Amino acid sequence: MPTYTQAVGSIGRECQQDFRSTQRYLSDGGEALSQAMEASTSVTTASQLLPLPTQEVVRPPHWYAVYTSPRHEKRVHQLLGHRRVECFLPLFRSIHRWKNGCKAQVELPLFPGYLFVNIPRSERFRVLDVPGVLSFVGPKREPARLSDFEIETLRSGLHLQKFEPYRGLAIGQKVRINAGALQGLEGVLVRNANRLRVVITVNLIQQSVAVELDADAVEPF
Repeated sequence: MPTYTQAVGSIGRECQQDFRSTQRYLSDGGEALSQAMEASTSVTTASQLLPLPTQEVVRPPHWYAVYTSPRHEKRVHQLLGHRRVECFLPLFRSIHRWKNGCKAQVELPLFPGYLFVNIPRSERFRVLDVPGVLSFVGPKREPARLSDFEIETLRSGLHLQKFEPYRGLAIGQKVRINAGALQGLEGVLVRNANRLRVVITVNLIQQSVAVELDADAVEPF
């Protein structure tokens, strides 16, 4: 039989072995935990350093004036429509007398040589590619924008009022239209016989139109 001293020594050796095994296990686990934490931190840091996906800036559409070949306004308007480009070609009705004496009512451009397109600036090449389009009005690299309010108001009121081109310089009192579909537009009040007309000028293309209005539909400013 082992003596008391030998038994105690054997138990002590077994305890030391268990302690070393436990210590080694904790050490290995601690290193693994540390490595896992470092790896997680690296992934988080890397994800923070990656550039965020950039969103393309979508510019809103605006109205621009387009200069066309002579007598090609309607054809250009048709081709732009086929390409789903929003465009506006103001027309007015006129009585045309043919050489044989016959008369006929025809629709003519209110602003000869021009029409208007509502596009983002980035799509201007789609317009320039249309046969009959000569250029945008304004600097070559940056077409001049029209007043969206003026064009939209003119478009909404075109079929409700009688418009016709106005040649020459309008001299008279400056007024603002305060009623009807053209409310908010500004122009010059002129008299033609017993009628009152307001001459509205699109400054960008230096062309004017006249519209008949009642006296109470305008106010001076």
